[in-house]
Amino acid sequence: MDTTDINQLIAAVKDDVIAWRRHFHKYPELSYQETKTSQFVYDKLCALGNLEVSRPTPTSVMARLTGAKPGKTLALRADMDALPIQESSECEFASCHDGIMHACGHDTHTAMLLGTATVLSRLQSQIQGEVRFLFQHAEEMQPGGSREMMAAGVLQDVDQIMGLHVMSHIPVGQVGIVYGPAMAAADTFDLIITGKGGHASQPHLVIDPIAIAAQVVTNLQHIVARNADPQEKLVVAVTTIHGGTAYNIIPDTVTIQGSVRSFDKKTRAMAAEMIERIGSGIATTHGATCKVIYNFGYDSVTNDLAMTKVVEETVVKLWGDEAVHTMPPLMGSEDFSFYLNEIPGTFIFIGGANPAKYDIYPLHNARVVIDEGCLDSGVKLSVHAALKLLSQE
Repeated sequence: MDTTDINQLIAAVKDDVIAWRRHFHKYPELSYQETKTSQFVYDKLCALGNLEVSRPTPTSVMARLTGAKPGKTLALRADMDALPIQESSECEFASCHDGIMHACGHDTHTAMLLGTATVLSRLQSQIQGEVRFLFQHAEEMQPGGSREMMAAGVLQDVDQIMGLHVMSHIPVGQVGIVYGPAMAAADTFDLIITGKGGHASQPHLVIDPIAIAAQVVTNLQHIVARNADPQEKLVVAVTTIHGGTAYNIIPDTVTIQGSVRSFDKKTRAMAAEMIERIGSGIATTHGATCKVIYNFGYDSVTNDLAMTKVVEETVVKLWGDEAVHTMPPLMGSEDFSFYLNEIPGTFIFIGGANPAKYDIYPLHNARVVIDEGCLDSGVKLSVHAALKLLSQE
């Protein structure tokens, strides 16, 4: 089947993909709670008739399409969960669930993959090998759904994997390409500083955890400024400080929380070690203690160079060189990284911004609106890239 015929099949599902996306957006579900979303996806996949559909976990879905010809197995992945955000976008299909919103575009990811599965199921006789569609739960909440799905065996005998993520700052019609490291590892830390509380009028009788915490926060900035290789990307951000109950009481404890973003494994380990050393060292100097809780979260997303090249070539063939949006690595994180720890893959960014129609807001903002033109782009790229990847030796 030639490109024109394939594009006609893609055009035939365009209205369905838009309707599915609007349904998912209107009825969002949080991580590990994607019950109705996954059932909707499951039912649509079963209705196609030639897919082997299963439920690897209670709120995820996997479908397998076995081609008419032998070959490799390619997995395509979409995440389905929403965020605990009260939507204020005022779009006509805004969330009807209070405090829950698809502010990261997972509604578009799910709809695009469902459209891709529909088209590829109609091309079964043309497919070499197998396409495995992974509708994943709980990307937004650590430890993340990808590891649960892998434990359930979704990557068994899979050779390659591809994922898409819509971006609210890239114009519709453009596709973001990153070679190698694409998204950062994301860790969190808690520093619980315990001193000796007392009356604010008698500071000589207390061990003030607030004053100690202030020194800790200041010194944490030296990790990036003076401990990290300046050529390595690293973020150490203090994001919350909690302590105290009244004007005239020095508290016993203060808790500092924060986030660490990195790409290099040695830099990541150094940051964790320095946070421990700074927190404990400063606290000890002042007669206090510091309990350090460091959580290694999602790993860095590192794209396979050869696969990414195939996808870029597909973009150029479909829309021309001007559609390629070359991007630097992003400091955001994704549990797609865990798939890439096991097999080669690539994570591609689909433009969803249309400033002529909507104000531009970042992802995870209550007012963000993704232009529906991204849906056709995502389905078209996924279908053509899948066929090309499977046809290669």
